[in-house]
Amino acid sequence: MSDILTERTGNILRVTLNRPAKKNAMTSAMYLELAEAFKAAAADDGIHVVLWNAAGDSFSAGNDIEDFLKNPPGDGDSPQAVLMKALLGLDKPLVAAVQGLAIGGGTTLLTFCDVVIAGESAKFRTPFVDLGLVPEFGSSWSLPMRIGDLRAAELILLGAPIDARRAETVGLVSRVVPDASLLAAATEAAKALAEKPAGALQTCKRLLKRSAREAAEQAFRFEGEEFAKRVRSDEVRAIFTAFLEKHAPRPKERQA
Repeated sequence: MSDILTERTGNILRVTLNRPAKKNAMTSAMYLELAEAFKAAAADDGIHVVLWNAAGDSFSAGNDIEDFLKNPPGDGDSPQAVLMKALLGLDKPLVAAVQGLAIGGGTTLLTFCDVVIAGESAKFRTPFVDLGLVPEFGSSWSLPMRIGDLRAAELILLGAPIDARRAETVGLVSRVVPDASLLAAATEAAKALAEKPAGALQTCKRLLKRSAREAAEQAFRFEGEEFAKRVRSDEVRAIFTAFLEKHAPRPKERQA
């Protein structure tokens, strides 16, 4: 089964991260599949709203470390750049339903969403500095714009985790609901948007995002230059190698 699922119901396209055993950690292939889903939604006049959710107990644990080391982002059309372009080109409202872990890109990608509904279990963290890296997906601009400089520094520099209620207070998410009603609440929001005049809805989103596109693209470009250097550094290799060794399956002890 695909790691990215799509399901259309009326004027709503539901896009699901479907790698629950790995807490929906993102691979290069998943970034490209996700981008294709968003591009298809943008091109389909019958789709008015996109609902983005995830299977299992987490939204996304960020980059899959093993895949990331094999396919580090670089200059040009990296999978991350393709997804960034698709998100910036999506003029339909994007509603996200977030539960459990939302780490790295699992947090920063939410700044592209127009409505973010979090379950009570949601935990947000951007541990870029701890991994020897820099922010991604234009979040060095989008996070301060959404939640303010001091709160963005708390997330990016300290790498401090915040829970759903704190995320609601700082403006990272729209509202918090019990986990059991998360998908229903997000679906309700998507349906309410889908019932509105589609032309006016899309025009309003374009107006709201008009000044953001250039700033986000510039931030993404600057981040990409630094990210490409950092991810290939000895420091980052050592951090990631230690992470993989720590989380490697241990051989079963022999019985006497």
